[in-house]
Amino acid sequence: MVILKEDERLDYLLAEKLRIIQSPTVFAFSLDAVLLARFVYVPIQKGNLIDLCSGNGVIPLFLSARTKGNITGVEIQDRLYDMAVRSIEYNKLEGRLKMIHGDIKEMPEQLGYGKFDVVTCNPPYFITPSKEEINPNKHLAIARHEILCTLEDAIKASSQLVRQGGKVAFVHRPGRLIDIITLMRQYRLEPKRIQFVYPKQGKEANILLVEAIKDGSPDLKILPPLIVYNEDDEYTPEIRGILYGE
Repeated sequence: MVILKEDERLDYLLAEKLRIIQSPTVFAFSLDAVLLARFVYVPIQKGNLIDLCSGNGVIPLFLSARTKGNITGVEIQDRLYDMAVRSIEYNKLEGRLKMIHGDIKEMPEQLGYGKFDVVTCNPPYFITPSKEEINPNKHLAIARHEILCTLEDAIKASSQLVRQGGKVAFVHRPGRLIDIITLMRQYRLEPKRIQFVYPKQGKEANILLVEAIKDGSPDLKILPPLIVYNEDDEYTPEIRGILYGE
């Protein structure tokens, strides 16, 4: 039995038949996390995976349905870390999933260099604004803005953690594409697959998925676009399949 705190709720991860603890005032996962967990290539039978900036552990939970490997999540905010730990326990996944309460910049030294086959990351998207513009909710501000972790921090840590030939996958905003590619190459991550996600047909892309290989050779593939809503504002068949397993 799970013990919920304050305004927490227990939500379904429908396609995976799992449950997750969420809070509207602290953290609730978005489509971005779902797409990243489905986009990245993962080893099916075994392997070591790590998810950086894990929030309430949503990506490790999603990945647990795709791989039998061991999955580590890293989250710096104590309340989100606690939510993730309780979700893992509720789903009885302690044998394969674990959370670390810490700073991703310290993980290579703490966990070892080149120890992981796959690294995923849904980092803060936005450069830190002025104090007047920043969200007064510290949990949301840290999750959305580069207050404790910059894009370069996330890419550098990912490169240090992944083994040679291993995969690193990020979800971000299309406006940071050039920054992402530049930093990935700076830290020996060669972008191999990119997919743009569009809210509707005819609209600009608002989500970017990118996967790189450590010390890979240049050969970038642009995957077909992914459309979220149809003309009736309903999920497209592709998105319904991702969310609900249909």
